[in-house]
Amino acid sequence: MRRCQSAGAQGYYMEIKDDIALLRKYYDLTEEQQHLLSALGPLYREWNAQINVISRKDIDDFYLKHVLHSLAISKHYQFQSGSRVLDLGTGGGFPGIPLAIIFPEVQWDLIDGTAKKIKVVQAVADALQLKNVRASQMRAEETRERYDFVTARAVTDLARLKAWSQRIISTREINAMPNGLLTLKGGDPKAELSLIDKGDYTEIHWLKDIYEEDHYQTKYLLYLQI
Repeated sequence: MRRCQSAGAQGYYMEIKDDIALLRKYYDLTEEQQHLLSALGPLYREWNAQINVISRKDIDDFYLKHVLHSLAISKHYQFQSGSRVLDLGTGGGFPGIPLAIIFPEVQWDLIDGTAKKIKVVQAVADALQLKNVRASQMRAEETRERYDFVTARAVTDLARLKAWSQRIISTREINAMPNGLLTLKGGDPKAELSLIDKGDYTEIHWLKDIYEEDHYQTKYLLYLQI
């Protein structure tokens, strides 16, 4: 991440400007989306000083490691207006919060079993006035609603994600791709794929094919049709 030598708030907000430029390098953002995404950095810094929801070493690379990572889903898959997505094990709100900014006509339910994380997620959504975001302290096994897609980012292995998703995926189909699971992972996908049935339909998208930053050399997006 590029650092400005100026002290205080001026230097920090010049840094945010650079980080938005990083997002614009890969995405055609509206003014409203740029405004909301630029507000994420200050909000998460403020909350992270009180409740540690993001690694201390990662907060300085917030846009590179968290926001850009989350937005990779939108590079490969577009959600129709009226879609319902569950962000399972959302942690601090990723990928749900950035994607809710990109897809304002989609309902995003963000769940996590840790109360302090959900407190931060709800506070961020409220501060940005994201009406399409609902945050709940809940385990995957507890949800009783139905969704077109489930998203997850470094939550657990693919077998568990599949089992949790199967019972909550809706039978309605309103998107170009069939309903299913979209999970951001890193490492060797063969180990993950060995945990599910060979007949399951999957797609793997390597993030190094869309992002030139070294951080994404071993990261990928996996789609599992359910």
